[in-house]
Amino acid sequence: MHTLESNNSSLAPDGNGKKALRIIISGGGTGGHIFPAVSIANAIKELRPDAQILFVGAEGRMEMQRVPDAGYEIIGLPIAGFDRKHLWKNFAVLVKLARSQWKARSIIRKFRPQVAVGVGGYASGPTLKTAGMMGVPTLIQEQNSYAGVTNKLLAQKARKICVAYEGMEKFFPADKIIMTGNPVRQNLTKGMPAKEEALRTFGLQPGKRTILVVGGSLGARTINDTLTAGLSVIQANSDVQFIWQTGKYYHKQVMEAVRAAGEIPNLYVSDFIKDMASAYAAADLVISRAGAGSISEFCLLHKAVILVPSPNVAEDHQTKNALALVDKQAAIYVKDSEAEHKLLQVALDVVNEPAKLQALSEHIAQLALPDSARIIAQEVIQLAEKSGR
Repeated sequence: MHTLESNNSSLAPDGNGKKALRIIISGGGTGGHIFPAVSIANAIKELRPDAQILFVGAEGRMEMQRVPDAGYEIIGLPIAGFDRKHLWKNFAVLVKLARSQWKARSIIRKFRPQVAVGVGGYASGPTLKTAGMMGVPTLIQEQNSYAGVTNKLLAQKARKICVAYEGMEKFFPADKIIMTGNPVRQNLTKGMPAKEEALRTFGLQPGKRTILVVGGSLGARTINDTLTAGLSVIQANSDVQFIWQTGKYYHKQVMEAVRAAGEIPNLYVSDFIKDMASAYAAADLVISRAGAGSISEFCLLHKAVILVPSPNVAEDHQTKNALALVDKQAAIYVKDSEAEHKLLQVALDVVNEPAKLQALSEHIAQLALPDSARIIAQEVIQLAEKSGR
């Protein structure tokens, strides 16, 4: 836990005579928010090793573990999301919001950041709103093709708004928008293994077509149910291999079904794949939800992909993300409600059609925006240096 006791020293110049930087990065909740946030922090440290970076997250959410694992300090706010189905339950949420804003004010007063960065997720709302009210310049990163409610509100005071899709001026003031793309995990773009080596990592055979199935760090019920129901189809198509990340919530029931199905040598199953560079290198085709961070990875790595957007997200933004690619013939879209009876067959058809895989790969490559983390870091540093704080 960060104590904020030692930050007066950060007011002194660094060895180059520049004032040392103090930056808050706020957000999280899912890997889709945390990985870009850490990538931005890493890029800031590469450009300015003197920078002091403090993360502000939500208590009990995965950033409270993942951010320290990446080497950064984090403080949690007692924030929770609104219950859209049971509005009467939101009194407790409003109390937590008020407490979070009070705590954010205390953090900002002690840490004295020159800039606050919001990457989306519960904690970014109270942190960025409070920072703006206290005169701290703010920058927000909108990952999706359809802006979330929080970012639309925060945009009024934000100095810069970093986006990954065209046409975002329908949500934000055009003069604040910078087209940067979404940062991805740095280890994915540095030293990818060869396909044969990657396949051996998962105990699979070189030379066979391979499908990577991912549903985010927590898993995706529809995708898992579809593959569980299709285990006999996977067994029968032994010339195609599968790497399946179930997510921790679904792993136990999936493994029970796999054991009951008997020997399936063309299937690798894991609750969470740490070595995603190898998983991507092994894959000819990916089946995935349509989170903005994942899509950015597919673009940078030129991966043919079938997207099954989650219907359980705010403003149905994953469907909008998916259709932005489909419009450019850069992905295949399977509706969540249709996945159980068509997803597996569509995947087997596509992976066995080299020309289709090639076309998808070429079209998605054209949407890649490399160096996103570095570009955003440069904007953050520029704001911090101009802030006069």
